[in-house]
Amino acid sequence: MQLPILLLIKITVTLVGINFIVPQANAQEAERCYMINATGTVVNLSQLCTNYQRSPLTTRQVFTAKIKRRYGGTPVIDVTFNNQQKFEMILDTGATQTTITSAKANQLGLIPVDSQRVQVASGEAVSLPIGRVESIEVGGAILRDTKVLVAPLPLLGQNFFSRYDLTIKQDVVEFHLR
Repeated sequence: MQLPILLLIKITVTLVGINFIVPQANAQEAERCYMINATGTVVNLSQLCTNYQRSPLTTRQVFTAKIKRRYGGTPVIDVTFNNQQKFEMILDTGATQTTITSAKANQLGLIPVDSQRVQVASGEAVSLPIGRVESIEVGGAILRDTKVLVAPLPLLGQNFFSRYDLTIKQDVVEFHLR
């Protein structure tokens, strides 16, 4: 059965036309001041933003830490506590809390203020001492006045890097401020 040539042309044009129907999204210009309402309409807010200046937080900040070695394939990086003591820590994306060894806790003069029951990687629940540190710093990224647990392995946990998107590269870890 042969289709009329006009019908074949119409089908071909229709199929080709589908390739050109691509939804477009326009990126917001950094210096503009507007909002998009519920109906998708752009509302100009420039009269409200007359003194608009980019704050340091609108500039994407990236902090980097050199990977010193790997522990079971996991990056080990330098972490500074209380602006004074630098320790090697395992960057553990599965750890909820940062942990330091009892030897490092002694070096910091850490005083346990409580204990916390945690589930370790093996599934076992254990009780670990908790202390507070003035600061944890990695490559310029700082977390102040936070708790750390005392455990056998030094782990940099999510209480430190939860404000960052992490990129683990061959030689460095990048902390991208959200």
